[in-house]
Amino acid sequence: MATKKSVGSLKEADLKGKRVFVRVDLNVPLDDNFNITDDTRIRAAVPTIKYLIGNAAKVILSSHLGRPKGVTPKYSLKPLVPRLSELLGLEVKMANDCIGEEVEKLVAGLPEGGVILLENVRFYKEEEKNEPEFAKKLASLADLYVNDAFGTAHRAHASTEGVAKYLKPSVAGFLMQKLILLSYLKLLWIFSSSILEWVLFVSYLHELDYLVGAVSNPKKPFAAIVGGSKVSSKIGVIESLLEKVDVLLLGGGMIFTFYKAQGLAVGSSLVEEDKLDLATSLLEKAKAKGVSLLLPSDVVIADKFSPDANSKIVPASEIPDGWMGLDIGPDSIKTFSEALDTTKTIIWNGPMGVFEFEKFAAGTEAIAKKLAELGDKGVTTIIGGGDSVAAVEKVGLAEKMSHISTGGGASLELLEGKPLPGVLALNDA
Repeated sequence: MATKKSVGSLKEADLKGKRVFVRVDLNVPLDDNFNITDDTRIRAAVPTIKYLIGNAAKVILSSHLGRPKGVTPKYSLKPLVPRLSELLGLEVKMANDCIGEEVEKLVAGLPEGGVILLENVRFYKEEEKNEPEFAKKLASLADLYVNDAFGTAHRAHASTEGVAKYLKPSVAGFLMQKLILLSYLKLLWIFSSSILEWVLFVSYLHELDYLVGAVSNPKKPFAAIVGGSKVSSKIGVIESLLEKVDVLLLGGGMIFTFYKAQGLAVGSSLVEEDKLDLATSLLEKAKAKGVSLLLPSDVVIADKFSPDANSKIVPASEIPDGWMGLDIGPDSIKTFSEALDTTKTIIWNGPMGVFEFEKFAAGTEAIAKKLAELGDKGVTTIIGGGDSVAAVEKVGLAEKMSHISTGGGASLELLEGKPLPGVLALNDA
């Protein structure tokens, strides 16, 4: 795999006065008052932006937030401007759109070292469809392209892949560079016989040593914790992990599809009816491979999807009609904790329940605390995915983890071994 050109290879002579279109990942969680509840992804974008500012570039930031259907005020990027300005130490200008005459005028007035944030690029359906004409309009704002959106590297969208066809050079930001080099290291681990090649890379990327091991040669026993609402979004990674792990713990809304596949009543819990056969096959595959796949034995159920819902704890096999599961129960927490005690490497992606609601956050927070405890004992703990990151940040344990990834989807597809369009679109080094 060819390595990709990095923003670090561009110097002041390449950047001074140039308009640089930077795709960042500012898809951060906001509360009901539009306050940022976890600024991890904003902080992760800062090094690349500061490098460009320091080299007198005119920085044009592009990002998405949430999954809007057309222009949706609650998904505006405006609430992010104060925190971004604070972290950069300068006033970030905000555009009311991401294309058009108004945006062009704002960009034209941008001074060297100035920064403008475009409005949510997904307000246009053309973004996710990667329509060439839309990509051209975005590209017309700039002279060159930097992709530092680690979390969207697996998407072939106009702002992540399309614009690279019209802007040269197209290079990786510092955060994206980590992902690219990790991909290369993964292949080196498998195929390279050159000790010197390894020494050069490992010395350069010391902080990624544990990631390489986790992907290709983990300390055993190796456990993965996979949560989230839908089986469909995690099929590939579960199948990939079944080839590698000794223990697989499942939580979140996806568990109810597995329960129903086993003939259990699930009340009004979330179920993907078209994935029942898949759930059965995954259980059978785990058994055939000798993987200890654990589903929660008890769940916290609610009479409605609300933070103030009535709730109670029941065995997973006894969910009554009209009730939905929103978290794993205390017995499951104990069982999961005991299973993790036996491991040396743990990857966690996806919450155990609706942790945004305090009443249903116990399972997710317990897992975060357990990983912190094990990290203190030398276990490698890797957190991938926005919600998992938000959970460890919420309980103040982020610094206890071996590594926190800002790119959930990209991290998952990397584990699956899939090509990443946002990487392939960049210029080779």
